[in-house]
Amino acid sequence: MAWLEYLLPLIFLTPLGAIAVVVLALRNLHDTQVRSPFNAQPLHGPGQALRDRLDRIFSSLFLNGALGPILVLTPLVYGMGRMLFAPHQNWLEWAIYGLLSTLLVILFGFLLMLDYQRIRRVKFGLACELAVGQELARLIRPETHPYFVFHDIPADTFTIDHVVVTPHGLFVIETRARTHPLDASGKPVHTVAVERERLRFPGWSERQPLRKTRQATTWLSQWLIREHGVEVPVRGILVLPDWDIEKEELFDDPIVVNGEDLAQLLIDTSLGELDAETHDRIGHALIERAALRSDLNLQRASA
Repeated sequence: MAWLEYLLPLIFLTPLGAIAVVVLALRNLHDTQVRSPFNAQPLHGPGQALRDRLDRIFSSLFLNGALGPILVLTPLVYGMGRMLFAPHQNWLEWAIYGLLSTLLVILFGFLLMLDYQRIRRVKFGLACELAVGQELARLIRPETHPYFVFHDIPADTFTIDHVVVTPHGLFVIETRARTHPLDASGKPVHTVAVERERLRFPGWSERQPLRKTRQATTWLSQWLIREHGVEVPVRGILVLPDWDIEKEELFDDPIVVNGEDLAQLLIDTSLGELDAETHDRIGHALIERAALRSDLNLQRASA
């Protein structure tokens, strides 16, 4: 029967299939999420959204690196089986198997390179998030707790990097990581010109970081009024770590800084006084809002 010539070579693919099953079973091996021993909720720190994204990229890197060689060998192993069972050698068929393997090598090589580039970008962004979070940690004073610092607060369609509740107002803090381009002599250029509607980096400009910071500030203010009946002053801060800020216009919506002495800036900037009751209500409201992020992650994981 002619169809046996194509069915029997599948026997040689059994070991490769078994290895593929093991790889798929171990794909979540790189999972750094830690849960609290008190309430079993995921522990949440600065840059947690980027940490989760980095875990997903490493999982993709693992799959591409492990499944790639298996899939590349599949046409070749099947072709070797066909050579044993086929009564006549069809060189066009063998060439097709070789072409398939070559295309798979190119595909998985591209995917691995893409994962590598994504890991570099996300790790750089995470480093900036952690630097800002470390700076914000200086606000915490255990004896009086006048400051609350929250990370990765979920809004309706986006995530706010940091929210700081102080005795004199609320601050929305967004962090953007940008690498420094090189000048003609090969030295990095650190200066960014800040206008009201855009950031002019050396060689390119961006509007989205300023828009996102204003959007987050507006959302937080309206959410507190709508959901909790609390009207308080909210100020946005855009942090560009390791950049020299050069303002070309006078405005403070949002405040654009490079992150140095950020904690002192929040202490010195007074938007208005918050009484103790309002201060605590806002803190509890943000704690509940931050808990939604864990629920969203569980829903995404089960989807």
